[in-house]
Amino acid sequence: MTDAAQTGSAVEVAVLLDRIATLASGRGRIMIGIVGPPGSGKSTLARALHDSIADSVTIPMDGFHLASSTIAGSDREHRRGAIDTFDVEGFVWLLERVRRQGRRTLYAPDFRRDLDDPVAGAIAIEPHHRVVIVEGNYLLSREPIWVNVERLLDETWYLDVDDDLRRERLVQRHLLHGRAGVDAEQFANGSDERNAELIAMTRRFADRTVWINSSGEVAWSR
Repeated sequence: MTDAAQTGSAVEVAVLLDRIATLASGRGRIMIGIVGPPGSGKSTLARALHDSIADSVTIPMDGFHLASSTIAGSDREHRRGAIDTFDVEGFVWLLERVRRQGRRTLYAPDFRRDLDDPVAGAIAIEPHHRVVIVEGNYLLSREPIWVNVERLLDETWYLDVDDDLRRERLVQRHLLHGRAGVDAEQFANGSDERNAELIAMTRRFADRTVWINSSGEVAWSR
């Protein structure tokens, strides 16, 4: 990444932090949704924000993947990451509790890539967590039950990125986690790409958009 791109990213995070501070001013807990297609950098952005906000916690939608054993032998096994391979009821239920039960410690699952499965109770949402960052692919979906996610969030940001960069990231991710070269490319350009097309259709529902080009430079819709 170029120095200019690094500077742009740093400035962008500062702008996003300012926006969060504005939303949080004079309020209790706020919930920010970061949404985008696979490989768009949602987890990276969520981590950068979390590292910069003392009283924050991140809830990844990926923690609600159905377990490998649950979908083994079904058609969903070969298209994991599609919208029907998540426990949406459990996801919405947790977000409702996080929104309404701010005085209790709650627990969220996380997704362990080394296990390729979710792990229950891995993330503690404490009463002092005033900023909750929720990141995932389908936060803006209008499908049944999923449509309830957006109403629980104070603001949603759609993370857009150059498609070539996004696909390259996905291939590298699949290679890192054990897929063979051809299989990694086929999954990134097959199942992942179909999911990305579905997610892109929800972009218009986001409150704001963060754009990232192939050089890592960032722009922000205010």
